[in-house]
Amino acid sequence: MNLRCARLATVAAVALIYALSATVALASVSESNTESVSQQDTPVVRAVLFWSATCPHCHYVIDNVLPPIKERYRDQLNLLLVEIKTRTDWQLLSHAAAQYGIPQDRIGVPFLVIGDTVLIGSGDIPTYLPGLIDSHLASGGLDWPNLPGLESGVLFTLPGEAACEAGLDCSEGSAVVGSSRAEGHNLAIAVMVGMIISLAYVGVNTFRYLGKLSLFAAPGWAEKLTPWLAVAGLAVAGYMAYVETQAVDAICGPVGDCNAVQSSPYATLFGVLPIGVLGVIGYLGILAAWLVARWRRDSTGRQARQAILIMTVFGTLFSLYLTYLEPFVIKAVCAWCLTSAVIMTLLMLVNTAPALQHADIRSRSGVR
Repeated sequence: MNLRCARLATVAAVALIYALSATVALASVSESNTESVSQQDTPVVRAVLFWSATCPHCHYVIDNVLPPIKERYRDQLNLLLVEIKTRTDWQLLSHAAAQYGIPQDRIGVPFLVIGDTVLIGSGDIPTYLPGLIDSHLASGGLDWPNLPGLESGVLFTLPGEAACEAGLDCSEGSAVVGSSRAEGHNLAIAVMVGMIISLAYVGVNTFRYLGKLSLFAAPGWAEKLTPWLAVAGLAVAGYMAYVETQAVDAICGPVGDCNAVQSSPYATLFGVLPIGVLGVIGYLGILAAWLVARWRRDSTGRQARQAILIMTVFGTLFSLYLTYLEPFVIKAVCAWCLTSAVIMTLLMLVNTAPALQHADIRSRSGVR
């Protein structure tokens, strides 16, 4: 009897354990399903913003408009930032605009795509974006626009926020904004300082020449560098002209972002003549004047030397202006442009004293 009761107690205990286990499992599955349904029921709106480092309106939107909107919607808003840096990027933007029926003359950045709507400019985006987000959230969320080139985008997030979607670059928003300040700014500023000092040297020598004082002359062999420097400058300018006229991406190297500079409005003179082409013309002119000065020993040769100085002074001043634009306006630095600026400055330095020495305006008293 006792044995029978023990068996019954054992069976009852096992049955109770199985019942409790089943109850816990069902509760766990139910809770998991509830969380899954809850996550699936949370709508998310996805949008894409095309922007450029050279665009102040873009920085205004990224710095001042997007943070409070992202703070309001948090995980229910995923915004992809696609930076327009190269001509290829501009072509992608043009294709996207055509896809949404935006005429070419209305294309500009910031350019935001949300659903079937395109918002352009720092006025429309803060005005209409919150209402569009609310509308799409109410209708169950919104997927990414069907646009090419989105793989290069960076997901906009607030500092400290870790939300991200698979396949996207999840850098923080602050890092995205910071990326608009290209590397190499200190180098550009150093080149600017060097050009200013070199122009001061030319100015001092010119005043000393007019005052019949001896010149601060470079070593005698320095002038012989003129054709080599001009050929080097011609090669650099020729490559930049090729990039600008053929709409291809430049090989930028480790410093700066030359494609951002080449795709900026400042890459052409008066919106017509590419700066690279202007550089080619300038270096060819310097080479031509050097050849004339080399083979003519009369007044024509002296005038050719003075022409070299005039062209190089103008070229250095123009290069100084362009170099200033890179870190302070365009927010990107072009290593090729800096190289050309240095070459033009060196050409000016090595030709200053020879041009003044051979000038026929006043007689010289000596050189030191």
